[in-house]
Amino acid sequence: MYSKGSAGRAYGAASYARVGLESDVLSASPHRLIVLLFQGADTAIGTALVHLNDGNVVEKGRAISKALDIVNNGLLAALDREQGGQLAEQMAALYDYIARQLLKANLHNDSEALLEARRLLADLASAWNEIDPGLQSV
Repeated sequence: MYSKGSAGRAYGAASYARVGLESDVLSASPHRLIVLLFQGADTAIGTALVHLNDGNVVEKGRAISKALDIVNNGLLAALDREQGGQLAEQMAALYDYIARQLLKANLHNDSEALLEARRLLADLASAWNEIDPGLQSV
């Protein structure tokens, strides 16, 4: 019924990880969801760097596309421009810059652009983690 080969074990592990992630997402606070988006973007960029260095253009493109999707349809889309005002607009401009760096990296196989996008996202993630409402006392 289940494959005993390494491919079967890898598929099982991936399925288990997906279920764990889905459970985390379904039970996550809005703050935690943004943390997960930052983590997903970092993982995708890290994967893109590996594929770029290996010369695997197809997988590099997939990983960068995933990172772009997270930035544009996750992080950027989550901004509340009405409540956030000027700060939200500045964040939107930064996400736009990050997306352009990812596109540049994909088009020109530019590892520096990937690293710049990753660094900026890491800085934002660090700042976001500092405002974790779960850590603040009542």
